[in-house]
Amino acid sequence: MTIETPSALEERPSLPPPVSPSADETAGDGSPALPPGGPWSPPYRLLTTGLVLTIGGAAFEALAVATILPATVRDLGGLALYGWVFSAFMLANLIGTAIAGGEADVRGPARPFAIGVGLFVAGLVIGGTAPSMTALIVGRAVQGLGGGVIGSVAYVAVGRGYPAAAKPRMLALMSTAWVVPGLIGPAIAGLMADHLGWRWVFLGLGPLMLIAAVLALPPLRRIPGGRTLVRDWWRIVRAIQLAAGCGVLLAGLSAHRLIAMPLILIGGAVGWPALRRLLPEGTMRAAPGLPAAVATMGLLNLAFFGADAFVPLALTAVRGRSASFAGLALTAATITWSTGSWVQARATRRPRRQVVRTGLSLVAAGIGGVALVLGPAVPSQLAVVAWGIAGLGMGLAYSTMSLVVLETAPVGQEGVSTAGMQLANALGVALGAGLGGALIAAFQRGEEVSTTSLLSQNLLMIGVIGIAFAIAGRLPARPPRDREAETAEADVFA
Repeated sequence: MTIETPSALEERPSLPPPVSPSADETAGDGSPALPPGGPWSPPYRLLTTGLVLTIGGAAFEALAVATILPATVRDLGGLALYGWVFSAFMLANLIGTAIAGGEADVRGPARPFAIGVGLFVAGLVIGGTAPSMTALIVGRAVQGLGGGVIGSVAYVAVGRGYPAAAKPRMLALMSTAWVVPGLIGPAIAGLMADHLGWRWVFLGLGPLMLIAAVLALPPLRRIPGGRTLVRDWWRIVRAIQLAAGCGVLLAGLSAHRLIAMPLILIGGAVGWPALRRLLPEGTMRAAPGLPAAVATMGLLNLAFFGADAFVPLALTAVRGRSASFAGLALTAATITWSTGSWVQARATRRPRRQVVRTGLSLVAAGIGGVALVLGPAVPSQLAVVAWGIAGLGMGLAYSTMSLVVLETAPVGQEGVSTAGMQLANALGVALGAGLGGALIAAFQRGEEVSTTSLLSQNLLMIGVIGIAFAIAGRLPARPPRDREAETAEADVFA
């Protein structure tokens, strides 16, 4: 990914200054009509560059931490806290996601975006200078808070800052921002840890995030807020309550039997009421439209990442392959995920429901292929192909579901709606990994990984996909008519 010099950036045209809209110059919600064009056209070029760089930087950090964490533990100690380096990030991410959506609806996306990048960079500094594992976990929590804000605001920017015809392409670009980090991120992180020290993986990323913020903030300031005029403080309280409940529940999943069930019950009792209020109304019963879209998205992430977390373990511990070979499967999924995103961007005329169900079917097939590789008679190379198929399914389903959420969100409430989607994503990832860890602990004998536990996890995740497939039947087949008209008009000028 190339970062342009300031002199080159000064030659780029910026968004036109805001004008007072007349009746025929406004969009359907009364906001100024957006100029036609794609994500890389002059009115949107700076915003696109800034968002892609921001997401790419966050993606690199997410992939790099898993690579350098063994070296970090050797330096700082605290092996017992290994898992909390990831859990702290995800739980704080829940809070940041919930806060940012409503804040973007009140004041527009610029202010929360700036705060989110600032928190993320602060977390990088804390992590890079951490004297202990506890301090590193604190830094990861600060990063997660900022990462949740950045992710939520990015979707608001797409929903409110681009014309309808450009939204599918921009969502595909955001997914593609994970490709380069997915291909070279772990290798670069490993080299940095070996030759410069693991701390520079954190500290070296800070300048890129600041450059991305400088690019994105000017056009973000031109995107207005929604119709929400009062900040919902209860939403922030509920997000903290949800994170606390999830933390206790996840602790219970891997705790000793005597305290496991009490912790799970306490965590559920604390987190469930908050979750119901944070997600769009009707999500728990998968009501047609936006609620079904958010529910399907959460289940999709639960199933994919619930299997993805254990693909390297299956290949190394069960099939005896190297870590580098196991990484090929994850790299394949990264590439095909991007491919699927671009395919959906060019399939906007196809029924949304059909594209999502196709993606879900491919994810289920990929998980099934990985389950087959657990058998010694099946070539282990099948895992690379199978997980590439699962990644293709994620690219189709994830990007299409994101588009459905934007299309079905009430006008002026895109922030709250996309925040609900991000919450469902984060919760799905956390629960998927937690369930897998609990199954491994239940079937583990000594230090050997049980094939039965991994097979059970894969079958469970296929079952989750089945539930998501059924709920996807409640998605709208096509976008609303007024948005279709906007898309057609934009296509004329593109």
